[in-house]
Amino acid sequence: MPRWIWFAPLSLLVLVLGLWAFRLGWIAATITETDVIETYTSRYLEAGGPLARPTDCSAQPGAQAAIWILVSCVNAAGVRVDFPVDRLGRLLDVAPHRAVLGAPQT
Repeated sequence: MPRWIWFAPLSLLVLVLGLWAFRLGWIAATITETDVIETYTSRYLEAGGPLARPTDCSAQPGAQAAIWILVSCVNAAGVRVDFPVDRLGRLLDVAPHRAVLGAPQT
């Protein structure tokens, strides 16, 4: 059996991994904060019902290393939904909870 046949699967694997890494790098290089905020605000509006407004949402930098941006939306009833987003625009976790309105949030 020729020697090059053994290298074909390895070469294919390296090529696929290289393309995947290029794709992830492209996403990380071209995604903006505005893209993330608009995406997760629209998710909130879809799930929030007729009383949800775009002005219910704000964004701040993530406090943890894995979180790039934290999009927080607080509805009129005081329920806050946080959308922690990583550098590739992926949602890490969603946890709705009661917000204490009027109190400073740090």
